[in-house]
Amino acid sequence: MSNDDIFAVKYRAMYRAMIEKNGTALNELLESHFALVHMTGMRQNKREFIRAVETGTLNYFSEDLQEARTIVHKDFVQFTGKSIVDAAVFGGGRHTWRLQLDVKFVFVDGDWLISETFASTW
Repeated sequence: MSNDDIFAVKYRAMYRAMIEKNGTALNELLESHFALVHMTGMRQNKREFIRAVETGTLNYFSEDLQEARTIVHKDFVQFTGKSIVDAAVFGGGRHTWRLQLDVKFVFVDGDWLISETFASTW
């Protein structure tokens, strides 16, 4: 993975904001119609997701990117990150997850923003 890959940088910035419970940073990274689809199929919009991070409903402690792939499409970019994630979510205990995020980036007002994220394990 190239250190200057803007999509990897933004992916890592999203995780950093989640770990720091930084709603302001998340708000800047996520497109207004952002949605997160959890591995259970539950869908959260931008406001719900940021609130869950800020309140600790989604509690992230660390992230270590293991593998990344970027695919450029005509109107968007798909970034797939496979990370080792230390988290406790929805009141469950703290666990280490092999989490894959399929992240859709769209170009809005001169910047690449995250518009949709699908979570699964790998």
